[in-house]
Amino acid sequence: MGFDNKLLEIIACPVCKGKLEYDREGDRLICKADRLVYPITEGIPVLLEDRAEPLRDEA
Repeated sequence: MGFDNKLLEIIACPVCKGKLEYDREGDRLICKADRLVYPITEGIPVLLEDRAEPLRDEA
């Protein structure tokens, strides 16, 4: 199915209001400014600060 790129243009990080990037491989949204990862559940982004996880450096 994939994530709707049009939606990506209008949603923002709930913490800093910055741009989110879609990680197709991990099916998640990433805020590089805050180094947070937001899950996508059944095609719906879960943009809640308490559900975000820290972005880990992936070598």
